[in-house]
Amino acid sequence: MSESGGSFEVDDVSGESGSWELRLYIAGRTQRSLAALANLRKICDEHLAGRYQIEVVDLLEHPQLAAGDEIVAIPTLVRKLPNPMRKIIGDLRDTERALVGLQLRRPKADSV
Repeated sequence: MSESGGSFEVDDVSGESGSWELRLYIAGRTQRSLAALANLRKICDEHLAGRYQIEVVDLLEHPQLAAGDEIVAIPTLVRKLPNPMRKIIGDLRDTERALVGLQLRRPKADSV
């Protein structure tokens, strides 16, 4: 992980075409924020190996950045690419819900 621009952290493991650009909005280094980041990395490593970039934005340091992606709750994950943009609110501990939200998996028939 590298630091760039203050509170921005970027994990870039995009090695092939079809790269995913993800932005995780957090508020400080709280347990919930750290859990969201850890859960996101686990999901990406298992389902997007070598094809993702994670940008972490700490809104305590840069609150003005919440407006750009219309962030109303934190933590919030924004899938910038591939289109269309998607948002998931929460710490991503429910892996199935996160995978469906990211459109990496279809919802189960009994959950619709």
